Amino acid sequence: MSALIPVILSGGAGTRLWPVSRRAFPKPFIRLANGESLLGRTLKRALAVTDGGEVVTVTGADYRFLTADEYAHSTQQDFRSRLLLEPAGRNTAPAIVLAALDIAARHGEEAQLLVLPADHLIDDVDAFVRDVAAARVLAAQGFLVTFGIVPTAPETGFGYIRAGSAVEGGFQIEAFVEKPDLATAEGYVAAGNYFWNAGMFCFSARDLIAAATQVCPDVLAAARACVAVTDASGDVVAFERESFLAQPDISIDYAVMERAQRRAVVPATFGWSDIGSWNALGELTEPDAAGNRVQGQAIVVDGGGNYIQTEGRLVAAVGVSDLVIVDAGDAVLVADRHQVQAVRQVVDTLRQREHYAAQHHLTVHRPWGSYTVLEDADDCKVKRLTVKPGGVLSLQRHQRRSEHWTVVQGVAKVRVGDEDMLLQRNQSTYIPMNTLHRLENPGDSDLHLIETQCGDYFGEDDIERLEDVYGRC
Repeated sequence: MSALIPVILSGGAGTRLWPVSRRAFPKPFIRLANGESLLGRTLKRALAVTDGGEVVTVTGADYRFLTADEYAHSTQQDFRSRLLLEPAGRNTAPAIVLAALDIAARHGEEAQLLVLPADHLIDDVDAFVRDVAAARVLAAQGFLVTFGIVPTAPETGFGYIRAGSAVEGGFQIEAFVEKPDLATAEGYVAAGNYFWNAGMFCFSARDLIAAATQVCPDVLAAARACVAVTDASGDVVAFERESFLAQPDISIDYAVMERAQRRAVVPATFGWSDIGSWNALGELTEPDAAGNRVQGQAIVVDGGGNYIQTEGRLVAAVGVSDLVIVDAGDAVLVADRHQVQAVRQVVDTLRQREHYAAQHHLTVHRPWGSYTVLEDADDCKVKRLTVKPGGVLSLQRHQRRSEHWTVVQGVAKVRVGDEDMLLQRNQSTYIPMNTLHRLENPGDSDLHLIETQCGDYFGEDDIERLEDVYGRC
């Protein structure tokens, strides 16, 4: 059988799990109770089934370094990571067709793709491996294969798949159906031949391209045009922006799967959740006798059925029930647990107001490490910088602020103007406005500094980069 290349789709708008998930740090990167991320767990599943030693990840250009860091920390297994970077969101059809063209060009059209969203939670990896094996058999017969989840309840938040006649290891697909109302969903569950659409797929590059030629030639043509003007010579491929944005914004279900001729579904034997709401995430935590689920420091008095998550501060809930309370440090969510799907409306409002909390946390991740905002006032801004071993900030200057750096842990290699210096713990330096400066960590452990900015404007757009090892100039 031809090589299997997992294709991980990673990104997201960070709406349904706000305030922990945000645009700059969406759901695939958030930490579960055991310290793992959804993306890290997806990578482990991908490595459990790949036989080509390669994993392709389609993600936003903004998530390049987050993804690389996650992969570096998630596994010690050697594998080839190939990143296909999107300059903007264009839904799943362009992402998957671009991945198919890329894999076909390098491995041949017989190569099989296993498409895995990065924000799914699957605990039983052994069952997952078995189901992928069944899907590969059908894909080798020319089917476009998806995985169907056996419904456990009349869920109205998922699309469904209606199964038809049996084939080896699964069923032919009669139809994809939209998210139903409750009565219709109850009928689907009772019928026994409906599955939740998990959004995971297996097919050969050849068969997907052939199907796209027939049912969505505009998507395929736009993808080919994008590939033609994109440099794909390395393992980090940044799609050319203008041609990428010319692609239709459409899902793979609408573009291909609903209209293709030869489709099959493999009933999944593994447990599955798309962690689509705070209720779904809360289910991962064991409840107490009153049904309260708690992550972090919380006290509940005379209340039940609550989910509380806090990243530091103590939360006390008295006389309340059926609430979701999430304290992310700079923002607090309090919601009726029956209304958590409306959290996205909060994010919509924040975006309309151009509020930072729709985009960033107080801790912001950068290729060289991260910074946490400790104070943000009109006349100063204070950050704690963490620079990874070997991390190098860009050579830069600011027009509207000066900076003071104080080392609290590690050794900093600093350039200020024409002067280079090494700063030890408790040592500091001053960077005047409009002065070239650079910071790097020459050590083998994290470097921590306190940065105090003084001036009349502290926005990130007051950074003029002259050199940058991460290509951000």
